[in-house]
Amino acid sequence: MRMPGTAAVAGLLRAAAVMATTLMALPLGAGTATPAVAATATGASSDAGSAKQRIVVIGGSGMIGQRIVREALDRGHEVTLVARDPAKVSEKHERLKVMQGDVLDPDSLRAVFAGQNAVISAVGAARAREPDYLLYLRAADSLVAALRAMGEGAPRLLVVGGFGSLRDASGKLALERVPRDRRPEHLGQKAALDFYRTVADVRWTYLSPPGRIAPGERKGRYRTGEDRLILDDQGGVGAISMEDYAVAMIDEIEKPRFVGRRFTVAY
Repeated sequence: MRMPGTAAVAGLLRAAAVMATTLMALPLGAGTATPAVAATATGASSDAGSAKQRIVVIGGSGMIGQRIVREALDRGHEVTLVARDPAKVSEKHERLKVMQGDVLDPDSLRAVFAGQNAVISAVGAARAREPDYLLYLRAADSLVAALRAMGEGAPRLLVVGGFGSLRDASGKLALERVPRDRRPEHLGQKAALDFYRTVADVRWTYLSPPGRIAPGERKGRYRTGEDRLILDDQGGVGAISMEDYAVAMIDEIEKPRFVGRRFTVAY
């Protein structure tokens, strides 16, 4: 099996840089349309009757990461939270272990991943003082390298993904809808997804939020799609709370439906 390596990642980095330059120069709404395929269905939380899992959450102290940690603990799973600064983690629970770690160090990640059922990457760059939006691709490369080295016994990988790589009904990328100063982050997230789609020997899943996501109420229900934006009842960009995004993530661990694929959720 041909596995993407350093050259493939370097190529994706170059492609992301070129695409960033091109899209930053385009007026909003411009771009090449590509056919998009989508199907939506209703999803709901599977709180009861699921086997207990051992889950690693990298970046579990962030806005979405902390809600994923809480959702997993509330369902009875064991969670290892990996953070750059464990002292900033306030969550306490008998089934929660907090560790210091670096998502860009695949050798150390393998030790953390041993004996786990699933790994969730909730790393992000937007809140950094000096954001490096290529972090998403570099993290993807590091995570895949760590899991690949573990062989068939490696845990699943689930990724907190981006919105910009989704497409509207005309096939245009959603990132064309966002202000120019926000495009680099979406391009970085898209480059990571493009990389994951070259990977066949690691069980990965990429979960894109809809156009609007914020802290809110846990309803325990949502609709699912794949590569097309989910719209609301008025035809606008869909929304979901961070709490229900976390529900969808843990649902996918408990009842896998999108291994080796991207999916998205919204109300």
